[in-house]
Amino acid sequence: QVQLVESGGGLVQAGGSLRLSCAASRRTFSSYATGWFRQAPGKEREFVAAITQSGGITSYADSVKGRFTISRDNTKNTVYLQMNSLKPEDTAVYYCAARNNAVSYRVYVRGDEYDYWGQGTQVTVSS
Repeated sequence: QVQLVESGGGLVQAGGSLRLSCAASRRTFSSYATGWFRQAPGKEREFVAAITQSGGITSYADSVKGRFTISRDNTKNTVYLQMNSLKPEDTAVYYCAARNNAVSYRVYVRGDEYDYWGQGTQVTVSS
């Protein structure tokens, strides 16, 4: 079992930046592939970004490519999502997810590929 706790959400104006953090409870977090997803009101959850166990490979949704950066610090059991040039359409609850038994070179972009989820953090971008 691993518990994930997101933080860093808030209200920001369009064009601004936020950095989300996802802290994991397990010291073996380095063996988990991780990802970020988001869900806006009335919409389905969607993939945002993913990263391999070591952090060497990343993947992004087209809608955030070039604006968001996913990274991880396995010494701190934490994954980050740096969000720049935010747009009102980025408004959503953002969730961190982790997958055990991950293939070291794979990123996972489907929600059903993940085993553990955080409680979410709200990001609101005003126009």
